Amino acid sequence: MSQIMVRNIKIGNKNPLVLIAGPCVIESQSLCLETAAKIKDITAKLGIPFIFKSSFDKANRMSVDSFRGPGIKKGLEILNKVKQKIKVPILSDVHCVKDMAEAAKVLDIIQIPAFLCRQTDIVLAAARTGKVVNIKKGQFLAPWDILPIIKKVESTGNKKILITERGVSFGYNNLVSDFRALQVMREFGYPVIYDATHSIQIPGGRGNSSGGERQFVEGLSRAAVAFGCDGLFLETHPDPQNAPCDGLNMINLKDLEKLLKQVKKIEEAL
Repeated sequence: MSQIMVRNIKIGNKNPLVLIAGPCVIESQSLCLETAAKIKDITAKLGIPFIFKSSFDKANRMSVDSFRGPGIKKGLEILNKVKQKIKVPILSDVHCVKDMAEAAKVLDIIQIPAFLCRQTDIVLAAARTGKVVNIKKGQFLAPWDILPIIKKVESTGNKKILITERGVSFGYNNLVSDFRALQVMREFGYPVIYDATHSIQIPGGRGNSSGGERQFVEGLSRAAVAFGCDGLFLETHPDPQNAPCDGLNMINLKDLEKLLKQVKKIEEAL
């Protein structure tokens, strides 16, 4: 398996489990800074490499009235502030080809949203930045369907690739995690991350927004680490019940340390 470097963090190839975490969407600079600082304190204590994630524009919200974030200009300013002050790598999703070059000035990892993972132009634009590209596997894809997307990134000469599993559609308004996908996709030669907080999403389950069952995040995270993955993707928030985006998916920040201690013990046992 390839080892992917994100600043000073090594991902894959039997390196320690990495954590990608943060609020779903940027709500304010203070929330991002405070959340990133808290996660960094927890992960430093446990010896877990940490990459901060938050979205500057959630262009795939279900309703036209849903909160999308501050937009690219203000959002990147906030993410850069987190990067400089907290001194952690930054990941965010980019939904438009035209935003790619600007986003690449700040982001260490460019994330291809699950709904856009087969859109050739956006995949190639992300790859051509030379940044690490995190491909979120669409919930409509089989695990082996990720290989042609990997080939698109590789066609630009960029082999800095992460793959993230986030569940697969299981009937209407439901997702299920098939952990065989982690092994199948790791065999393609790149690190695989397990997104526990989107895997428990109920897409469109509330009519004009998605629901979620966060009570299953801990169990699925433990299972994914036990089965074999190179990192966890966990959206977290100090007050998820009142978050403007994906509140029912995110775990409470106060519960993060307990979960990370559990998966760390599993990793050590393996």
